[in-house]
Amino acid sequence: MSNDLNILLLLSDEHSFRFLSARDPRRGGEPCHTPALDGLVDQGANCDAAYCQMPLCTPSRISMLTGRHSHRCGAWGNGSVLSLEIPTIGSHLVRHGYATATVGKMHLGGSLQHAGFGARPYGDFGGPPGHQLDPLDKLADRKGEPGMAMRSRTLDAGVSQVPESLLQEQMVVRESLAWLREHRHRQPDTPWMLMASFSRPHFPLTAPRRFFDRYYPTGVTPPRVRRGGDAARHPMTEAAIRGFRTDEIGEQEMLRARAAYFACVDTLDEILGDFLAVLKADGLLDRTVIVYTSDHGELAGEHGLFWKNTWHEAATRVPLIFSLPEHRSGELAASEIVQPVSLADLFPTLCGLSEVPLPAELDGLDLADAVRGRDCRSLMERPGVICESLAPRWGEGTEFRMIRSADCKYIAFRGCEDLAFDLRADPDEQVNLITRSTKAEEVNRLNSLRAAVLDGFDFDRAEAMRLDSKRLAERFPAKVRPRTPNQILRGDGLLVEADTLALFPRRGQLRSRRGLRRLLRVSDGLPPTH
Repeated sequence: MSNDLNILLLLSDEHSFRFLSARDPRRGGEPCHTPALDGLVDQGANCDAAYCQMPLCTPSRISMLTGRHSHRCGAWGNGSVLSLEIPTIGSHLVRHGYATATVGKMHLGGSLQHAGFGARPYGDFGGPPGHQLDPLDKLADRKGEPGMAMRSRTLDAGVSQVPESLLQEQMVVRESLAWLREHRHRQPDTPWMLMASFSRPHFPLTAPRRFFDRYYPTGVTPPRVRRGGDAARHPMTEAAIRGFRTDEIGEQEMLRARAAYFACVDTLDEILGDFLAVLKADGLLDRTVIVYTSDHGELAGEHGLFWKNTWHEAATRVPLIFSLPEHRSGELAASEIVQPVSLADLFPTLCGLSEVPLPAELDGLDLADAVRGRDCRSLMERPGVICESLAPRWGEGTEFRMIRSADCKYIAFRGCEDLAFDLRADPDEQVNLITRSTKAEEVNRLNSLRAAVLDGFDFDRAEAMRLDSKRLAERFPAKVRPRTPNQILRGDGLLVEADTLALFPRRGQLRSRRGLRRLLRVSDGLPPTH
């Protein structure tokens, strides 16, 4: 292998592009505190307009790992299974001499839980997402699945009750460090790729008090975009509001939930900063490209919505930062890639940076030249990037396929009226160009975008593929029925629950709270109370 570049992929969950303090408010940025990620921007290539391939956890991850559009890799919903027949970033690099590992949330359906990576010491092996439900007893009081009940997501936002040492993100860091050090000990001459996958800032919206108090009650900003505009009454928008029950969220509840989201972003950034500092001190970043991104965004009250699974900017647009060793040494100046890019580009770009041959049938582009500050002709010539959501979650006909060009976004629906926005003139997506454009030039531009987004694609054929994909899930059903979100895979192959102390404190506490108080006072040399 001519290049021994290591790869560190830092993947978060539900991080909107707005929530980087390096992004100016005049460009849609929110006033969060992300010095660690800002540092990567200052010493890297920052993608200004990066889009996920599907704005939902599992489909986005499968699509990103395979470098394919979601309908071409069986990525339909949160129960989708990643086929063994499709190469992933992890499996492809293994075939070309890399040691690979993934640590943390994968959110893959069925029993195929390694996604082609050589090692997976910690994560959500059972299939359901590995989010720590904080606090479990409180959330379980609400109707629905504990911790995931729709109204609980905002009603219970606030300060985390889980000790910081037991946070899922801390476990991801510890297991990642352990794997890297063990790899260096055993195979010091073998390049590696590690994907460290973190849950935050995905709900439950809880964070340590020092972060939450930074924003609530006085430091949080209202949503940049309120409900309104030409798409406010679109069938998909209205169905998503009903489905997510966001019309039941009052103003103060909304602001508290937004404050908690800000706090979750800041929490993750501090943990990433600590992680990178240790890696640097340990010499593990000397020949390493660092990539940060997220599987999809977060609406955080925009357009009257929370969460994702819509076509809006805050749901589909994510941070994407590449930091090369040359950036960090000062040999290569920091840069910004302004052309729209996709998480489908990640697979081929990592191949390009590591000088590994590209596999066939990828839908993304190799952006290695752009990351190095050079001209990238294929990027300039591409008509746009694709994002799609092809399961009828919001009702039959609301399935969509979206293209983002240099200045516009066009959303084609299976059975609803299409939408289009000029994001340069209308970044808040208020004016539907399809119903407002009258000039022939504008109409021709929209027709070209519609032709591009539907080129080689058919909604009915995609629906047939989606229905047929259920056979894969039947072939590889989940084999693990975990009691907590995350598990540790021991060296002897035994899978052990990882979150018991964090989520089931009653099993380790004294029976009597009064007795606990008495014990604490005695241990501190204070007289007992009655």
